[in-house]
Amino acid sequence: MTSLKNIFGYIGRSSYSFFAQIARITNLARDAIYWTIIAPFKGKGIRWRSTINQMVLIGFNSIPIVVVICFFVGLILAMQSAYQLERFGASIYVADLVGVSMTREMGPLLTAIIVTGRSGSAIAAEIGTMKVYEEIDALQTMGLNPVRYLVVPRLIALLIMLPCLTLIADFVGIMGGFTLAILNLKISFTRYLAQTAEALVLKDLVTGLVKTFVFAIIIAQVGSYEGFSVKGGAEGVGKATTASVVTSIFLIIVADLICTVLFYSTL
Repeated sequence: MTSLKNIFGYIGRSSYSFFAQIARITNLARDAIYWTIIAPFKGKGIRWRSTINQMVLIGFNSIPIVVVICFFVGLILAMQSAYQLERFGASIYVADLVGVSMTREMGPLLTAIIVTGRSGSAIAAEIGTMKVYEEIDALQTMGLNPVRYLVVPRLIALLIMLPCLTLIADFVGIMGGFTLAILNLKISFTRYLAQTAEALVLKDLVTGLVKTFVFAIIIAQVGSYEGFSVKGGAEGVGKATTASVVTSIFLIIVADLICTVLFYSTL
């Protein structure tokens, strides 16, 4: 009888914890939507100075690492595809493979993962540290809404900068493939460029950019939620930072799968 009570008790506690987390996530998302979209029309403006600062931290400062990684990924894609395509005398189709892969999948996905590791973790750590040192309570005492003050600038910055970073990633990845084509496959610049332009259609670029808006929301919401959920001291901040990165990457991959199915099964 005791073991049965323990089993049902465990199920009850787990269910309560799960639905409590769902409720907190829903409330955070609702508040973020309100302060981002509705509140500005009621005279409660967005903190643009903080937003621009976050755009620099999240977007501009991420350009070097995005450029380096995506260039190498484009180079690797070209190497692997050229190894197979050369057997059939179809090396020119390296341009098709690299261009489509980067714009549809690799560019948006790699950029989102890089930004998650670099900026999503920072969001969780910054908000978590403020929670530990009771700075969030101080904001509420002064009549400042923490979501408007902390979450909205980061959310808007991600929504603006992640698509921009993705465009850079797409271009640099294609240039990585182009570099291999020039140096190893002896394909001319004009021929490679023409083949890439022929392979790509507007849908490839648009679908990749649409994904970035979904990824931006995931990164901002998960990082903020984990930051607000911090308990304890430095150890709690570390756990929240790790959880934000792991959860964000998992949700980004799931969202990427769902978006891909929706776009390429209906369009």
